[in-house]
Amino acid sequence: MPQQSAPVSVPDTYDAIVIGAGAGGMTAAAVAAALGLRVLVIEKTEFVGGTTAWSGGMVWIPANRNMQAAGLADTRADAKQYLAATVPEPDNRNLRDTFLQRGPEAISFLEQHTEVRLQPVKVYPDYYPDLPGATAGGRVLEPVMYDGSRLSAHFARLRPPLPEFTLFGGMMVNRVDIPHLRRVGRSLRSTIRATKLVAAYLWQRLRSPRGTSLHLGNALAGRLYASLLTRGVDVLFGTDVEALIVENGAVRGIRIATDSGRRSIFARRGVVVATGGFSHDPEMRRTYFPAAAGSISAASAGGTGDGLRLAVAAGAGMGSKIADAAYWVPVSLFTRSDGDRGVFPHTVTDRAKPGLIAVNADGQRFVNEAQSYHEFVRAMLRDGNGQDGRRFYLICDSDFLWTYGLGRIKPFTRRRKHYIDSGELIEAATIESLATVISIEPNALASTVAGYNERARLGDDAFGRGSNIYQRFLGDAGHAPNPCVAPIERAPFYALPVVAADLGTAIGLRTDVDARVLDVVGNVIPGLYACGNDMNSIMNGNYPGPGITLGPALTFGYLAGRHLAQGGIASSATKETAS
Repeated sequence: MPQQSAPVSVPDTYDAIVIGAGAGGMTAAAVAAALGLRVLVIEKTEFVGGTTAWSGGMVWIPANRNMQAAGLADTRADAKQYLAATVPEPDNRNLRDTFLQRGPEAISFLEQHTEVRLQPVKVYPDYYPDLPGATAGGRVLEPVMYDGSRLSAHFARLRPPLPEFTLFGGMMVNRVDIPHLRRVGRSLRSTIRATKLVAAYLWQRLRSPRGTSLHLGNALAGRLYASLLTRGVDVLFGTDVEALIVENGAVRGIRIATDSGRRSIFARRGVVVATGGFSHDPEMRRTYFPAAAGSISAASAGGTGDGLRLAVAAGAGMGSKIADAAYWVPVSLFTRSDGDRGVFPHTVTDRAKPGLIAVNADGQRFVNEAQSYHEFVRAMLRDGNGQDGRRFYLICDSDFLWTYGLGRIKPFTRRRKHYIDSGELIEAATIESLATVISIEPNALASTVAGYNERARLGDDAFGRGSNIYQRFLGDAGHAPNPCVAPIERAPFYALPVVAADLGTAIGLRTDVDARVLDVVGNVIPGLYACGNDMNSIMNGNYPGPGITLGPALTFGYLAGRHLAQGGIASSATKETAS
């Protein structure tokens, strides 16, 4: 492994420059470098990985060769039918077709020419499994575990996972290990497996400030970073790009701010913007988000719209026809021990488990809690009629909290006083008293819980919870007759406030099928590319399945890197349409 990730001196000219070291940007850089280009990556933070390093790392690529090798059937025609049902808008249809055609090619290239290794998740249904063309698994690829110690000193440059998603102060676990950890002390096999995991972690901590067995998005980010190091890509950390250099209508480089003043760096083939969207830019949120979406984001703080502003200043056009401005997720808020605000995204760990409901400020259920996190927040936004400040809560009893945990509170947590004293978790002896504490009319909440319980005892639910394979997949397979439904009846009772937030933005720069950025009338801007959340969502803000942000990010990062290697500026056409 090369021993230099941040160059001591940066030359005045590269073949290609990538702004942003998230999954899309690192993919573009790794592909361009693998095809022989000299590449510079500019990252404004001190870490690589972006939001990917915090994520589940799922990559949605239909009809990929990995799933086929595992004996899982899928066709591009089926995937196209599914996307037609879940992304009905005509806009960006050509980009979706390109994604379906070239996504498997992108994964094959990455696995052959970089450190990226992915494996199919055999059972992980699409989010709308009853629609035509859906599959029960295999379209979703997950990163193979990566040994972070292979990065040597550069491991410190990989963005750590959220502490709430680790154990013992830095131990990552994968999806397969979680059920075993829940069965410690009840299953000999699970206890042995968990003991081995903890022993390996303790050995790693003797040499590292956190565990080096990387899973999920941290493994993907680590593998991409290793690919940059192996290919000699220069990475400049803690650096802001002030402007793109435009000459004769083409992007020729960037201008950065340094301690000694401004400096220009030129790119022979072109520049890729991949700065992570605008989740943390208040002005853009006000422009594009509904008021009820508020100001909270679960995305990395580096996503402040830098790449979008740079590109727009160079004449780029932004997408406008979109179903949702962001990929939504309900979150709970808390304060960490160091005083920082924590944001816990309620994606898959608790909402679909049996014995929990979500209620609004009137004490009424408003959603099938086991639906995707995107649909859950869509229901929150509808319930609030687009107004900010509407209150929502997850409600459960002591059995649920002990068995499944809630938010960042892990299963089998005995000491709950800290969470209760801080106001993060509300506890009460009865449902009526719980309602009083959270300012809900007691009879209203009691009636809602009673109605839910009556049907739950029979395995039924008024909202159809547990009615499809996706919902049952996220429930508790060991609970019968419905893995998503159980009564709420053992005191004490608990409420956890949740608010609408985003996992990333969907509105971005309009591009063609090679990830080249288009201007406001649809002409290609020579030398300018976009991928990741800086690229307008090819799903138009819809969320068909797990990994539909990373799937396109890797695919169009690959296409950008490949086009750069084929000539970049010199091979740019003059006109392209985005839909």
